[in-house]
Amino acid sequence: MPVARIDSDKGATFLISAGIVYEIIAAACSSPQTTEINADTRSETLMKWVHIGLLQSAAFIAVAIMIEPSSKKEILAGGLGAAGAMYVSYAYARRCGLKDGMPGTEDRPSPQMARLGLQV
Repeated sequence: MPVARIDSDKGATFLISAGIVYEIIAAACSSPQTTEINADTRSETLMKWVHIGLLQSAAFIAVAIMIEPSSKKEILAGGLGAAGAMYVSYAYARRCGLKDGMPGTEDRPSPQMARLGLQV
């Protein structure tokens, strides 16, 4: 009876591609939990860094495809899957945090207070 051959390199390639997106975004910003908790003061900045992380991820994914074009489908599937999951996580956290109206865990002066050198 023939045994099905499993190409484990493609699975590893998929996981590496997905992992790099998570790593890059994690390195660029805080967690979705922090986004939700501090949405009132930090959501715009955190989402800016999610977008920057996605651009960085896209560059790494493109390079990986150039290096190993035979694994293009796996690299794209992992990278796009992780990018989508992380983006949805941060967008959802931001929406929930802005919707609940609760104050965050950080005290930051308003822009007007900061210009005057006043503390909270």
